[in-house]
Amino acid sequence: MVLVNTGDTPLLLDRTDAPPVLEQNPQGRSPFLLTSDHFGRAIPKSLGDLGLPESELTRHIALDIGIAGVARALSEKLDAHLIAQRYSRLVIDCNRPFASPGSIPLISEATTIAGNEGLTREAIAARRREVFDPYHRRITDVIDQRLRDGMPTVLLSLHSFTPVYAGIKRPWHVGTLYQNDTRLPQLLLKALRAQGDLVVGDNEPYAVSNDTDYTIPVHGEARGLMNTGIEIRQDLISDVAGEAQWAERLAAIFAEIEAELRAQALLPA
Repeated sequence: MVLVNTGDTPLLLDRTDAPPVLEQNPQGRSPFLLTSDHFGRAIPKSLGDLGLPESELTRHIALDIGIAGVARALSEKLDAHLIAQRYSRLVIDCNRPFASPGSIPLISEATTIAGNEGLTREAIAARRREVFDPYHRRITDVIDQRLRDGMPTVLLSLHSFTPVYAGIKRPWHVGTLYQNDTRLPQLLLKALRAQGDLVVGDNEPYAVSNDTDYTIPVHGEARGLMNTGIEIRQDLISDVAGEAQWAERLAAIFAEIEAELRAQALLPA
């Protein structure tokens, strides 16, 4: 693994690497702002394959399978701005605090990430500076601009989860994730359960916390924005048809929720 150097500053990305931030529909007028921390699985050329076979780089340890298609379609259907991260969570996890052992994982599930072993401070700093920071700075800047423009903002953090983890089957089709602010999660839980054909997780399969999460605590709660995380089981969105079906389902649900928030004066009418 070789990092290009310019003076005393190691560079992770070169001009042939894709920028870390992907955006769709930045002029969208929806109050919902969509984020996707584990959207892509790109790896900077300087890191090679992180010492992993391709079969590992297509698994959940590298990205949230299916969420890219859902996020793109949902952005279109809601007329919502989407901000997503192109690089794999194995390079640096953009939904983990720096102090978390999952920030740059040495082991993910049972897989050893050889390319993450023995990193220098400079190499770690390069991943934060060139991948993590631009993504979160862009989310911050967009929220700042929306607030200046008087545009209501509700944060939706989009994720997917594996049907089986550590040998245990997960029964939920979809889950809402939250910590302190329950306003939006309770509306979402109610709407999802009303569908009648879903097993819905309430802070399942994960719960949000300051120790394990970054996007909701920093961009949602610390900014005083209504927010929720959404987790969709990956076998339901493993193909284009599944992605489209879930985007359609969520778009209808969030249209109803938006109307309810406006009726409750939680959003401007």
